[in-house]
Amino acid sequence: MSDPQLWLAAIEIGCFFALVALSMYLVVVGASFFNFAAGPYAMAAAMVTGYATTAWGLPVVFSALLGVAVGITVSLLTEVIVVRNVQRRSGGAELPALVAVTATLFAIQQLAGTIFGRTPLPVQNLFPFANFSIGGVAVQGTTVTIVLVTVVAAAATIMWLRSTTTGQLLRAVGDNNEAAQIIGVGVNRVRLWAFGISGAIAAIAGIVFAAKSGAQFTNGLSWTLTGFLALVIGGTGKPWAPLVGGLALGIVQVFGSYYFGATGSSIAIFLIALTFFAFRPEGLFQRKVRV
Repeated sequence: MSDPQLWLAAIEIGCFFALVALSMYLVVVGASFFNFAAGPYAMAAAMVTGYATTAWGLPVVFSALLGVAVGITVSLLTEVIVVRNVQRRSGGAELPALVAVTATLFAIQQLAGTIFGRTPLPVQNLFPFANFSIGGVAVQGTTVTIVLVTVVAAAATIMWLRSTTTGQLLRAVGDNNEAAQIIGVGVNRVRLWAFGISGAIAAIAGIVFAAKSGAQFTNGLSWTLTGFLALVIGGTGKPWAPLVGGLALGIVQVFGSYYFGATGSSIAIFLIALTFFAFRPEGLFQRKVRV
């Protein structure tokens, strides 16, 4: 495990996992709900970006803004049309909403495949970083973009949660929904903030990562699963916990594939997930709920 090239690859893919996990984290904290549609938000935003660039000839920055707008819109519609209505009709039960969101996941995937096609779409790097080498380690421009965007997005999200009234209200609603309603907090408005920013982060994650590997409609499910596992490993106790979980999962995937092949990597990820589910379901950093 002394090869720096492998560590760089682990950091790169770990940053992507971390961003998807951070997107899910915001909904968990603000709405006490696992939004399994985060992966499709990332996929849809990436496909919109790639399609707008290749088919319409738009600059990648404008295409990316359009992709982020799509991610935010689809996320807000998930809350307003799907989650809110299902939870109201089921008396706030989580399982019916989870089933409905899972159905939404597949619906978004199939809709994206119908609109943009079933073949992978290329996505340009958001920033014009050139490839370079440091001490024999090849660094791609897409890697720089992914790491830089992850650091900025995570720092901005953490500052927003800790330093703004909306961020503090989001945590209050997630901790105790009923108490927040009693003291007059606009719970529905706060939940919209959680879903909207979650959609934006997922969209950004998909756009910057697809510049390396392209985007296709089947990415949504796999991106959701890896983001969820990263969140399970990191936990929801701290805003930066998804970053820890994402990087840990990235290390397992890269080094597992290198030493044991793709099958060995999948088995290692499965065993780690099983271990956390069985013995530490709250993750490395447990959430402390205020009552």
